[in-house]
Amino acid sequence: MKQTVSACIGAVILLAACSSSPKVTRTQGPVDLSGKWNAADVRIVCDSLIADCLNSQRIDQFIRQYAAEHEGRAPTVIVGAFKNASSEHIDTSIIAKSMEIAIVNSGKLEFVAGGEAREDLRAERIDQQSNASEESASSLGNETGANFMLTGSVKTIVDRAGNTTVRSYFVSAELTNIETNTRLWMGENNQIQKVIQQPKHKL
Repeated sequence: MKQTVSACIGAVILLAACSSSPKVTRTQGPVDLSGKWNAADVRIVCDSLIADCLNSQRIDQFIRQYAAEHEGRAPTVIVGAFKNASSEHIDTSIIAKSMEIAIVNSGKLEFVAGGEAREDLRAERIDQQSNASEESASSLGNETGANFMLTGSVKTIVDRAGNTTVRSYFVSAELTNIETNTRLWMGENNQIQKVIQQPKHKL
């Protein structure tokens, strides 16, 4: 009898544990739960901006001219700030990194480390001066200077009427000549617009 009771209790505990477990579904298509910025929006924006940048005639012209003057080398770019000027939390570093990866893989431009990565590299080189052998220590003052800085921003316009909200996203990016401050390329994606219908509250 005791064994039967113990088995029943164990079954109840097991069922309770199973019922509290999260349900996970893998998906490859776009998922939009809240109407806010999501992974599908990142892909749409990055695909558009990357294609626009890599197909720019001005960039192609500059690359050819630079390569002719520098023994075939490609111009170098550093990633600057991608600002979130929207009304919601958006990790703009994902946009910047996606663009950096695609442009590097295209072979048209080279990127140099910036931000925290650059500071970590500099700290490592300084540390090597004291702790690594003279033959293996990386030299100071041999960094490759960037020709351009990649920057951008995300902005939103939110329009509300009753229980309906329209969110429009404007994502821009630009390549700026560090020495002269002239823009080599500017692109914008304003394709993301969402209509969010909230349920009406019952009285």
